[in-house]
Amino acid sequence: MPRMLDVSEDVRAEIGDEEADRLLAGENSPGSYDCTSCRTPGDSDQERTSTVLFVGEETAVLAFAHATCIPSQVVQVAEDQLKGAVRSITGSEPQPSGVPASVPGGQAVLGVTSGLVLIEEELHPALVVEPTAPIARPGSEGTTDEFLQLLIEQGFQPVGDLGRAPAGLGGWSVLLAMGQLHAVLQPGTGGGSPVAWWQAHQPLQVTEGWRSAANKSKTVLVFAAPVGAIGQQPREDLLRDALEKAAANGKLVAAAMPLAGT
Repeated sequence: MPRMLDVSEDVRAEIGDEEADRLLAGENSPGSYDCTSCRTPGDSDQERTSTVLFVGEETAVLAFAHATCIPSQVVQVAEDQLKGAVRSITGSEPQPSGVPASVPGGQAVLGVTSGLVLIEEELHPALVVEPTAPIARPGSEGTTDEFLQLLIEQGFQPVGDLGRAPAGLGGWSVLLAMGQLHAVLQPGTGGGSPVAWWQAHQPLQVTEGWRSAANKSKTVLVFAAPVGAIGQQPREDLLRDALEKAAANGKLVAAAMPLAGT
């Protein structure tokens, strides 16, 4: 039985007609695979399967997904992020939170927590970002924490309560590749390519429920609070309580960002 493989024109243009034809003929197809989107098993002999090509500056990785999850497509990924995805495929473990990140105002260490947040009777995939130390304005000699103000200047909005989803932030996105969290991207200077605002040293594991909600909505809510406002919360109900407290104290900003990748 021929493999039920979809190869989009964009993927064909990247890998070439010869390789695409070999895939469609079944010579290089995976047979069984783990879907790069939902991470559950798939079988290209039995069900429609999408080819997904992750492309960096020097590296390209061909992956496969259920056609019901995502269409065949090319996903542009920064080279170091793509290498991180390759490491995840080979079995290296992700590092949870507390990873170095570039923030408006210089280098800092940001703790990143993923969770589902209920807003208007709908569960939204969310990331909560909190630095481990105060963030001063670049070039200033003071020690005043201006983390939230710097983010507001980037387009984040103050959150008064969690009853309404935050507005979208143009040019920013959340990168999910191979079913794992890799980075939060911000616009490049002068209209250039997006750059990492926060980036995991190794891909960050997210729950199946979080990944499913993100792939469904194609949007992730990103909340940010100053050091000490949220803390490490072991459960989503406690995380929600901490977010509500931070919002009530005027110490929470947020933005909705499109999901990049799968």
